[in-house]
Amino acid sequence: MIPDLEILSPGSVNEVVELLSKNKPGTKLLAGGTDIIPGFQIDSNRFLDIDCLIDLARVNEMKSISESDDEITIGAACSFDDISSNKIIIDNFPLLSEAANAIGSPQIRNRATNAGNFINNAPCADSVPPLLVYDALIEKISIEGKQRTSLEETLLVPYQTTVKPNEIVTKIIIPKKIKNYYGTFYKLGRRRGVAISRITLAILLLVEDDKIKDMKIASGAVTPIGMRLRELEESCIGKSPGKELFMEVSKNLGKKILDVTGLRWSSHYKVKVVQQMLYQLLEKLYMEFKEPEIEK
Repeated sequence: MIPDLEILSPGSVNEVVELLSKNKPGTKLLAGGTDIIPGFQIDSNRFLDIDCLIDLARVNEMKSISESDDEITIGAACSFDDISSNKIIIDNFPLLSEAANAIGSPQIRNRATNAGNFINNAPCADSVPPLLVYDALIEKISIEGKQRTSLEETLLVPYQTTVKPNEIVTKIIIPKKIKNYYGTFYKLGRRRGVAISRITLAILLLVEDDKIKDMKIASGAVTPIGMRLRELEESCIGKSPGKELFMEVSKNLGKKILDVTGLRWSSHYKVKVVQQMLYQLLEKLYMEFKEPEIEK
């Protein structure tokens, strides 16, 4: 049941910051509401202490996507529909666009916001792996001022981040990639549509002179939160891409998942599936890199 609540409707970020500075217990920001409202309806323990919502619907300065010479800024209140259909995002960060388009239903994508997805920090937050491989930053504002920090450092454990009660995330900032990376996003759910993820992977691969110059891998759902797999990435740098290396990395991914999650009832199939998918995705990316050379 949705409880009786005080609803505040500020019209600017400055107004939101002022309201948050009062440190009133039980106050929560409301963006898309696709986690909070269903949470109220099922009496989720995570939302029992909320008695005041600050509705961000009128804060239009948080709903734009802009581009500069070296970075792209996404307003924290942009919906997934905004992101999946935006040409700037499609051209520069196709994995994020693809992940945004795979979330929920059209109704959910019209409401849910990118920032809400990672601040909620559920294991199945589909936008997190692409944001992690793109080295996304976030901008937080409080009465004390502005702060930029990496998304990776912001995520702590399931449903917890470093964002303080008196802070609001206003922007996601993603540096532009100068190099020609090949990338892919993979999602596995119980069904094709309106599905909570069971496994997600985002990968960027840069090959120069038939050596791996850079690799970025992030997982979701199969790990407690979305996370960069930096040990696996570093183990590939400088090596020749191919079946032997991809098989080794895929096996090591399975070991890493078990190290992080421990042995669970779903491990017997999840680990095998994620290993196979990483192998296939790396092969696919390498073939995409090789195709122009073959045509020559």
